[in-house]
Amino acid sequence: MDIAPDHQGDPAGFLRALFDAAVAAADPMRFLPAALPPRPRGRVVVVGAGKASARMAEAVESVWGRCEGLVITRYGHARPTQGVEIAQAAHPVPDAAGAAATARMLDLLAGLSADDLVLALISGGASALLVAPAPGVTLADTIAVNAALLASGAPIDRMNTVRKHLSRVKGGQLAAAAAPAQVLALMISDVPGDDPSFIGSGPTVGDPSTPADALAVLDRWRVPVPDAVRAALSRPTGVVAPGDPRLARVDNRIVAAPAISLAAAARLVVAQGIAVEDLGDRVEGEARDIAAAHAARALALRRDRPRLLLSGGELTVTRRGDGSGGPNAEYALALALALDGAPGIHAIACDTDGIDGAAEVAGALTGPETLARARAAGVDPATALARNDAHGFFAAIGAQVVTGPTLTNVNDFRAILILPR
Repeated sequence: MDIAPDHQGDPAGFLRALFDAAVAAADPMRFLPAALPPRPRGRVVVVGAGKASARMAEAVESVWGRCEGLVITRYGHARPTQGVEIAQAAHPVPDAAGAAATARMLDLLAGLSADDLVLALISGGASALLVAPAPGVTLADTIAVNAALLASGAPIDRMNTVRKHLSRVKGGQLAAAAAPAQVLALMISDVPGDDPSFIGSGPTVGDPSTPADALAVLDRWRVPVPDAVRAALSRPTGVVAPGDPRLARVDNRIVAAPAISLAAAARLVVAQGIAVEDLGDRVEGEARDIAAAHAARALALRRDRPRLLLSGGELTVTRRGDGSGGPNAEYALALALALDGAPGIHAIACDTDGIDGAAEVAGALTGPETLARARAAGVDPATALARNDAHGFFAAIGAQVVTGPTLTNVNDFRAILILPR
């Protein structure tokens, strides 16, 4: 979208246009073809996992033609492909379909030669979709650990440290299973800092962490886990060290990242003469705490010209209540409470994959009228926040952003529009 709605006359439409521009910039069909080398003459096997993996496979075949292979995506995120099989499984908590598809993927990689190429397509969501429990760990154990981690408030890199050591495919193990074939991994980053080892728990990237590091995460965030999990982490795991010879022919490349999407949104903002303050694409922390800090900054910026605070990253929620919510909706609700109806300040907070938490909702819009609308509808915002029920809150006032599957994932997108008083 090249022209956004007028920010004065339609602030909500303007903010939604910024989000749409950010998502469009991260569409694999837009950037992946240029990232592909010429198709090799020998055998090519396409594998991958993540919420964008089916769209990535579709983009690959638009250039290379029919390929053999298998990628695993979230239910509802499949795309038409010529030869690559698209398996669908659960996210953010794994299921048996993911385990069965991962087993087929490992079979596909077995017995490859040094003349073969494996093209690995990795995006956010692969941590849940690639499911191969470590020895001594059951699928039920894996499900329990993932659910507990998601409720703990632990940052994504810490969660992925645990996931790696409880898996037979994460932490470089998928690439090791393909040795001695050459592996080219193309990744869409959904992690702050764009560290390849944490994108989808790094199935093609070596990792120096230890099982003791994983145990420390469980203890630091008080994550309850089955006894079998602690037992598995008390002995060596299959995570592959960075210098392992099985990774000698692996090339990991990030082909899209949050900064690209923030830049696309910023171009629309600048085109309307609005000053942009970019807080960066690495913002992490508890959603309600970051919202309070951003609200204070927005209030301080109410001067003589329109301004916009732009940020990405990945926020977390420590679940204490029984409501339905996600980091972006919780941020938006906490922001509305902190702003307390301040005139001229509007905001959007959404996940670029269209899924905030486990809900089929991207996020929410807020404005000066948000709290008044809620109270008129008989909804108490403070109670909703205490219950982690941000999705319920925004559903009640009709302020949710629902996109359906966006087929990409470059993490959170947040924009606060500040109009002069």
